[in-house]
Amino acid sequence: MTAPADKIAVERLTAIFGKTEVLRSVTTSIPAMSVTAIIGPSGCGKSTFLRCLNRMHELTPGARVEGSILLDGQDVQGRDVDPVHLRRRVGMVFQRPNPFPTMSVLDNVSSGLRLNGIKGDHQATVEQCLRQAALWDEVKDRLRAPAISLSGGQQQRLCIARALAVAPEVLLMDEPTSALDPIATAKVEDLIHELKARYTIVIVTHNMQQAARVSDQTAFLYMGELVEVGATEQIFTNPREPRTEDYVTGKFG
Repeated sequence: MTAPADKIAVERLTAIFGKTEVLRSVTTSIPAMSVTAIIGPSGCGKSTFLRCLNRMHELTPGARVEGSILLDGQDVQGRDVDPVHLRRRVGMVFQRPNPFPTMSVLDNVSSGLRLNGIKGDHQATVEQCLRQAALWDEVKDRLRAPAISLSGGQQQRLCIARALAVAPEVLLMDEPTSALDPIATAKVEDLIHELKARYTIVIVTHNMQQAARVSDQTAFLYMGELVEVGATEQIFTNPREPRTEDYVTGKFG
């Protein structure tokens, strides 16, 4: 059963692509209204874990999963779950900013509303989401400008605003600052701190310092297995597992 404080509960999750097991029997939980960081070396299954949470993994030919993922106690892989509706509840921001290049700033944010048939005052929703993404003051006079005219950091915050527009409950972030400069990275990290008051956030990062700065809980994956999960301070200062200590202190990875 999912504990009241957990938004997502994962039990014995195994992700398979063709004949290769990318994740093996991962069991963990994601607390609500908090930031969980997923760390580990390249190829350990971090992004696959993230994509399993909103069933994006199944868009890859030959992909399948075993085990369960419960969102508010409901199995997201159940036959009665519409993947499109699930991805509205569990939004995703990717490694590189991916605004729709032929659309304006305004249309980028409102695109999800139109595609999902959401009625109402889209202009007000766009402003609200741009404010939540700490971008409104920078683009309020450029709403009709092409989204690709923005800087890389602004484009990433625009993508965050676009994800927020459809009112998700969970926000997945796959290395959202890896392509950004230090100033833009700091703005996105500040934004993550602010958003966790409203959303459950799961972030994949290669940056140990970033995980320590932004997250409340950290999970360490290695070669497809969950080695350790716990409060971020504990993971970085007093890990239980030797492999965790070796990784966070830079002995490998």
